[in-house]
Amino acid sequence: MSGVSCVGQHSGVHSRNRDRMRLFIGITFPKKQRERIHRAARVLREEEMPVRWVDLENYHLTLKFLGEVRPDALPAIEAAMEKVASSTESFSTDFSGFGAFPTIRQPRTLWLGIGATAALRCLKQDLEWAMGRCGFEAETRAFHPHVTLGRADDRGGAGAFRGLDDLVAAMEFSSELKVRTIDLIRSRLSKEGACYSVVSSVRLA
Repeated sequence: MSGVSCVGQHSGVHSRNRDRMRLFIGITFPKKQRERIHRAARVLREEEMPVRWVDLENYHLTLKFLGEVRPDALPAIEAAMEKVASSTESFSTDFSGFGAFPTIRQPRTLWLGIGATAALRCLKQDLEWAMGRCGFEAETRAFHPHVTLGRADDRGGAGAFRGLDDLVAAMEFSSELKVRTIDLIRSRLSKEGACYSVVSSVRLA
């Protein structure tokens, strides 16, 4: 894939800009697993917290955010994904506890964690390298695999999340995540939040 440019420079023509797609590479979950996660997080949703909850249909694990991408870049992106997948064996990890970013007392994002196994970290790093060759910037933040459950509104006030730390500490969820494919996912933003759709999927070796 060396020398292939997925992003490149653009003329800035407005009509073409409107054709761009907001994309990321991630892992989606089976319906039954999404439903189990949703049930486990019900105790959070029942609290009167200023949080916009993610619909269970949109639960996923993000591996690499690509941003706004031209449609003609898709073949090179998918080819890079195929190359990574062909050298990556399918593997399993586990969901691992609830939490929040940046802190549980002043959260912006509430999440369900996913075990950062060696196989998952290698897959993430291989995708970073592959997408870097396509012209996408490398992610500099530490990799904390998770499922976003909700996004907090910081206008709720200092006491809006009082007791959340104790509530989260008492929550439990145990399930195995079998990683067999990686997905190229499109994100459409609206006033109601983001809506995700799978553009293409690549099966691991």
